Amino acid sequence: MSFRSKRVIFITPFYMIFQFFLLKYLLLLFGGLNDVYLIILSVLIGLIHCIPMFFEAKKSTIVGRFLTTVDGIWMWMSVMFLIDILIIYIIGTFMMLLFSVTLGLILIVPVLGLYNFYKANKLVINEKTLKIDDLLRDINIAHLSDIHFGSIRHKKTIKSVAKKLKELEGICELAIISGDLADGSSTVEPDDFLAFKDVEMPIVFTPGNHDFYPGIDNVLLACKNAEIIVLDNERKEFGDLSIFGLTFSFGDRSIPKLDENCLNSSLINIINYHVPYYWGEFSKLGFDIQLSGHTHGGQFYPVVWFSDMMFGYNRGLFKNKSGKYLHVTTGVGSMDTPMRWGTDSEIVILKLRKS
Repeated sequence: MSFRSKRVIFITPFYMIFQFFLLKYLLLLFGGLNDVYLIILSVLIGLIHCIPMFFEAKKSTIVGRFLTTVDGIWMWMSVMFLIDILIIYIIGTFMMLLFSVTLGLILIVPVLGLYNFYKANKLVINEKTLKIDDLLRDINIAHLSDIHFGSIRHKKTIKSVAKKLKELEGICELAIISGDLADGSSTVEPDDFLAFKDVEMPIVFTPGNHDFYPGIDNVLLACKNAEIIVLDNERKEFGDLSIFGLTFSFGDRSIPKLDENCLNSSLINIINYHVPYYWGEFSKLGFDIQLSGHTHGGQFYPVVWFSDMMFGYNRGLFKNKSGKYLHVTTGVGSMDTPMRWGTDSEIVILKLRKS
């Protein structure tokens, strides 16, 4: 059983309790509902939250993906309804709210939900410029991360990403995926990533934490069949670029010791590492650019604000005093819930230019 599956099973009882009280106080605004029915609803929501996972881990189906998507949307709505209820009850302690006002505040959630779902499924191309002293010529790189192939993001997402990368073939020299190509919510079959095979520019991938959940060997086999170049704690040169892929240390894996063998001093050195950590150490070692993801930029408000506080580098392009760069993409896919608000589902063109 994967780490993700254990996490879902552990959380589910608490999730049911949360759903009971959420529904109780939400429906009290409209007259209330008998606790017996609330318990039945809470258990049903809990079962939808965990049961499809067991089937998806063996073989992904339309029904399993549909139920997982519904659960993901409801998870987001639950957070929003909680915030809504707190606002309504706090205001209600000071003044009487008209029923129409209460209803309006509640209806904001499904309206926002439509926008969030649209935003999460609209893949955009963003651009950022990096000024580098030792650069011999202009280079464009397509940077992406956190595709999260699984029950919510399945082959349709892979095809969508591959199509965008096809459009960038004449603009970018290569594409770099900074981990979490897979999600762990469903099995990964050998042919699941084949759409990437049609992309003519090189695609480089280094595993993140989620890539281990469906079995890292399954992910690597699917990458091999799609002709994706996997850098698993190893270096490869592409023209004027030397790229080292540092795999996320997970399970019995530990972070390997990095030394001068990970770099080529005559080229621009890039480290592809899923999480935006150790940038200072990597810069001192000699890496010019670190490419990361993992945070999703917080994915949606208000989590975006908390992520900005939690992660030193949550999203965007950063440059230190040594002229070294860190780029943290907000990712393509989404974590658990297919919703975005305040962040993009993005592929970023990194334009390397001589300063």
